[in-house]
Order: sequence, then structure tokens, then C-alpha cells
Amino acid sequence: MRQPSVIARRLAAASVSLVVAAGAAACGPEDNGAKGAGGDSTPHKGGTLTVLNSRPQQDFDPARLYTSGGGNVPSLVFRTLTTRNRENGEAGAKVVPDLATDTGRPNKDATVWTYTLKEGLKYEDGTPITSADIKYGIERSFAPELSGGAPYLRDWLVGGADYQGPYKDKGGLDSIETPDQRTIVFHLNKPEGEFPYLATQTQFTPVPKGKDTGTKYEQHPISSGPYKVVRNENDGERLVLERNPHWSASTDAERKAYPDRIDVRSGLDSSVINQRLSSSQGADAAAVTTDTNLGPAELAKVTGDKELAARVGTGHFGYTNYLAFNPTIKPFDNVKVRQAISYAIDRSSVVNAAGGSALAEPATTFLPDQKSFGHTPYDHFPAGKAGDPAKAKKLLKEAGYGNGLTVTLTHSNAKDFETSPEIATAVQDALKKAGITVELEGLEENDYSDKIHDVKTEPGFFLAHWGADWPSGGPFLAPIFDGRQIVKDGANFNTGLLDDKSVNAEIDAINKLTDLDAAAKRWGALDKKIGERALTVPLFHPVYKRLYGKDVKNIVISDWTGVLDISQVAVK
Repeated sequence: MRQPSVIARRLAAASVSLVVAAGAAACGPEDNGAKGAGGDSTPHKGGTLTVLNSRPQQDFDPARLYTSGGGNVPSLVFRTLTTRNRENGEAGAKVVPDLATDTGRPNKDATVWTYTLKEGLKYEDGTPITSADIKYGIERSFAPELSGGAPYLRDWLVGGADYQGPYKDKGGLDSIETPDQRTIVFHLNKPEGEFPYLATQTQFTPVPKGKDTGTKYEQHPISSGPYKVVRNENDGERLVLERNPHWSASTDAERKAYPDRIDVRSGLDSSVINQRLSSSQGADAAAVTTDTNLGPAELAKVTGDKELAARVGTGHFGYTNYLAFNPTIKPFDNVKVRQAISYAIDRSSVVNAAGGSALAEPATTFLPDQKSFGHTPYDHFPAGKAGDPAKAKKLLKEAGYGNGLTVTLTHSNAKDFETSPEIATAVQDALKKAGITVELEGLEENDYSDKIHDVKTEPGFFLAHWGADWPSGGPFLAPIFDGRQIVKDGANFNTGLLDDKSVNAEIDAINKLTDLDAAAKRWGALDKKIGERALTVPLFHPVYKRLYGKDVKNIVISDWTGVLDISQVAVK
């Protein structure tokens, strides 16, 4: 996943609609001691689930959504070839079949992937779902007027780079074959062992060609999931879903679909959302949020109330907040300066600035602390929780800065507890102890994003963050450290401008692996190897704390999204 400020928070954990997503050991019922509040914790069908969000569910078209694992609200309407496993914690980071009978069958070098659809799949109008519908759904995601989805298909599919979608090119993509109504075959430019993860994105949603209304499709997309859209107001600000009578649980092992109705209300202030969930009056008793965390002050209040504390879902998402260096700018071209800063960082003060240990966990590895990413523990610059200013000063002297130095740290002025002034000030205070004077450059969010993601303007030292499009080391390490992904005329995410042939080759080698456990180990080893270069200083991984209403039951929070999965929730 691209950074939230760049993607406009499209991922759903934020709903990870891709966007502000959350996963290390996510906790649901284990945290709360029960499947939900109330005397009877057994989930039942019926009732209305209300979703209270700050950001609207915009662009509710499967072609335009940038989601991980199919998203949260989108996954209620759009089924895909594969999906995320709807279980708590680590088990939820696995990819499982959805419309398909398995997670895909690769050829020997993982350049061809074949899927077979389950029998009995139907749309909301009762017509059968076919492989041709999935092919068409993917093809329309290439149309310029339906842009916004993940870029992988354009990069991975043979012929994808030049394809302009079915509205301009009636011939379609030859790299997607549908030999019969239940079979679909993908031909890729290069080996991609993680194709099953990609097949969870909403671009793999079936769309019947005869029902496609172009840019108006988002108003009433044809449902393949347990719910259908009956209202979509103000581009997703109010979204009402009701049961799809032709969805069959026998073909869908992942979605429980307990409520009869889902009412998504957005555009609300975060404090209002948390107050309504806390009070749990009327319809709010059966309400959740998919994009609003508890802040430090709110969490302190909730923690002191036993009843409220029992209604907090805790989760982790594959996400790292870090300090970035541009080694083409002095003094950061000197590795000993970068190492000195790595030793000087006081992670305890940074964690406090991020809201405290309940909302942030210190990080010394770039990869998040999760098995699916291949997390391999390391700390190349061990300095304890409070930093090692003496070691930092020694390295600075060796680098020729015995009298200290002055640097500028660029950050965002957004109050996000990630790249904001609080974090920057904590870094400033820690480095001062090592003889490094830090001058702060705070920018408005858009200006900050534009500056750090442009090779021509990227500063030498700045706060950054990164989240995964799916729980693997691939979409986490490659965009940041693959030299072939350096973008000179557009949004660049390779902050250290690293272009090392051995790193690039190892990324290619891991991408060929279809054994995802073996691949994870290789990603972890690569993270450790890159970490020695001190191109980043990992600071912390966020923890997600979200309230839910007193009548909400069956809380499931996976390491894939880090947030409550509304496909599992019951309210009656």
C-alpha cells in the first residue's frame, strides 16, 4: 500500500479501504474475553449494523478501489477470486479461495496462473457468474476514467502496460484467457509467486458486461457478495446495503453475513464517532467504525472504565513509521552520520509522542513484526530504549563532525501522530543529546507529500511511513528498495534511492517462489541485509484501538487488516 497521504487513504483499514490500514498479533475475542458484549455472546442473524466513519466510501466501483484483501465494506458486495482468511491474528494473514476453488495453480515458473470458479455462483439478479465476467471486470479497471485501483495488473499482465480498457479497445486483453465459463488463465510478464494475494484486490470482482454503466456503475454495482447496494448518497457518504437473496453461504466460507442491513454513515468527526460508540444509545449500540482510532486522551478515559475497556478491539497492521535519508544530500551521504542518528534515536520518547505504548510499538526492523512478512529480528545499531548519544558522538567524530552538526528534518503538520510535529520534536530532542542540532521544517500535508515523493525535491532527512498492500515482504520492501522502482518523473517511494543489483536480483528470485512461507523467510533475510546500510531508521509500528457498540458481537480482527472485520459481526 502506498502511503496514506499519497493514496488519499483508499485502503480500507483505514477501512483498509487501503488506506489507512492496520496487523502483528492482532487481538479480538482473546483481548475482550468474549465474542461480544451482552448476556448472550452467541451471534445471531438479523438486525441492522451501523458503521460510523470519518471518511466516505468513495468510488464504490471495484475497478477504482485500492483495497487490501478485498477491503472491509467493499468485501460485503464484491467477491474476488481469492480473499483474506477471516480469522483473528496471525491466521487471518493467509490468503484463501473466494470465488475460486483454490488460491490458484501456477505453471513451473509462476508466469501463468489458472483458476477454476466454484459451481453455483450468482449475482444479485440470479444470473450466473462466469469467468468472462471476471476478465471483463479486470479489463475495465484499465480504463482511464475508472482509475484509482492498485497498479499491479498493469505491470504484471502481458500487454497490460499499453492497454486502455474495453471502452477504447474492444478486443480485450489476450493475456487473460477464459477457455470455458468456469476457467480463467492469466499470463504474466515475469514470475509472480504472490499472485494469489493480488487476486484479493477488488479489480478481480466479476462485472457483467451488459450491466456496466461506466462511471455511474458505483451507484449500483451488481453484487456478487452477501449484500447489495440499495442507497449510495454523496459519493459514498451514506451507503446502505441489504441482503443479496442469491448469495449462497455454501459457496462462501469467509463471510458470515449476520445482519440484515448495513448502514454506513460517513463524514463524521472522529471525536463524535468515539462519543457515539462510547454512549451506545439507540442504533449506536449496534455500531462500529472501520476508520477511526481512539486517540491518547480518549484511550486513557476508556481504560479507566471497565465496561468501555471491554469494548475496545485491538489490532496491528503491516505498517512502519520511520526516518528516511536521502544519501545524495550531505551530510547523509556519509554512512557514519546515518549510523550516528540511528544510535541517537530515543524510541521511548518517539513512542510517547505517538500516543504511548498502547498505540505504538518500538521498531528496529523495517518489516513489521509479523510472521507473514518474514519478520527477522535485528538491531544493527543497538542503543536501548533511550538511545546511545555517546556512541552517536563517536561516529560523528569519525565522520568529521567532532563539533556536531546541524540538519533539517522535514515533517507534516497533520495531526496524525506519525509524521507530525510531536514525532519530529521527539527526534529533535534525542539528537540534541548527541550534538546534532535539528531544525524542523513543517509542511502542510499535500506540500509535504509532494516534496518527499519527488526525486527532484526529496529532502535529505524526513519522516515517512509505509503500509503493505497485502501481508508479505514483497509489497513492503520492493517499492522502497528496488532500484528499478525509482520514479524520476512522478511519485517515488524509494526514499534512499537504492539501486543495488544484488538487492534487485534477490527481489526477483523471491518473487518466483510460490511457497509463501519460504518466500517470507527470504524477505526477512533481505530486510536484515538492507538494514545494515542505515538508509532508514525504523521508529515504531502503530497499534489500532477502536471502540464498538455494546450490542456488537463476534469480534474478529486479523493481522491482514488490523481492524474489526464487519463481515463477521453480529448485532442481534
